[in-house]
Amino acid sequence: MQTAIVSIIVFSVLILVHEFGHYAVAKLAGVRVEEFSLGMGTKIVGKKYGETLYSIRALPLGGYCKMTGENVEGNEEQNDPKRFDKKPLWARVAIVITGPLMNFFLAVVIFIIIFTTLGVPNDFQNIIGKVMDGKPAQLVGIQEDDRIVSVNNKPVEGWNELVDLIRNSSGNELHLEIERGNEILIKDVVPQYDKNNKVALLGISPKELKYEQVGFFTGVIEGFTYTFKLTVNMVEQVGLLIARKIPSEGVTGPVGIIKIIGEQASFGIINLANLTAIISINLGLINLFPIPALDGGRLFFFVIEGIRGKKVNPEKEGMVHFIGFVLLMALMIFITWKDILRII
Repeated sequence: MQTAIVSIIVFSVLILVHEFGHYAVAKLAGVRVEEFSLGMGTKIVGKKYGETLYSIRALPLGGYCKMTGENVEGNEEQNDPKRFDKKPLWARVAIVITGPLMNFFLAVVIFIIIFTTLGVPNDFQNIIGKVMDGKPAQLVGIQEDDRIVSVNNKPVEGWNELVDLIRNSSGNELHLEIERGNEILIKDVVPQYDKNNKVALLGISPKELKYEQVGFFTGVIEGFTYTFKLTVNMVEQVGLLIARKIPSEGVTGPVGIIKIIGEQASFGIINLANLTAIISINLGLINLFPIPALDGGRLFFFVIEGIRGKKVNPEKEGMVHFIGFVLLMALMIFITWKDILRII
């Protein structure tokens, strides 16, 4: 029950921030917002202020900002100056893109709060805290307090990057450069490959994470920097996933995310806040991809409009978005089913 409540709060915050981005810029651009909804499905409660209905709906895994003229409807006044489709291209682009950008901004704010209050984590050290008995790392002589400097001659800047390189190695031999005191050691190790989860493991865990106190302005800079690094890393992972260089089993949907949220919540508010920021970056990034029915799909049509100098036929665009939505729902159902089987 606690996991469900925490998950609803996390999803609600992410959706609220995203939709508020669309809402705020739409209002500034003079577009009529008919409804600002948190959740999908049956309306639970709603109150109209001015020309906008503010509502909460039954399903907490979505939300929307409904604007006049956003979708073509036969009963609408086509010459209404407050229609979304009557606004100049730059205004429509700004309205659509601000939703995903607000998710990146939320991540920045969360990291700034963590860094300026708790401190900046020393993740960059890559120091090994524990070496598991009988695992590949121990068998080649890797020890506690060793620092892994590079993997296959690629420098590693953080533990998460190190884990990605090991897990995605498909069990192939890794060439490690290790710092031990004042010495630099070279270790060649073949990871243990987990066929069920399709990941490679060395049998090491990181040193207990410590936080270095920094000033406010340094915390702000680190918040932006860390968000940027995570975004770049996620883009790289998506590229590897598309190229089939890493397994798709790690892709998770709402059910899997709820499980992860519950696990992180049990470790404390900092872990939960960190996960919320990561999910927020994911949400912003995915929405920028040129996929029909998502913000990125709409931006793609705006790019075509800018190149052609005239709008794409609304009915054709609407059909593309509808097909994209159906395919997305089918994919979501498939991923959710995989999540359930994985949990079982």
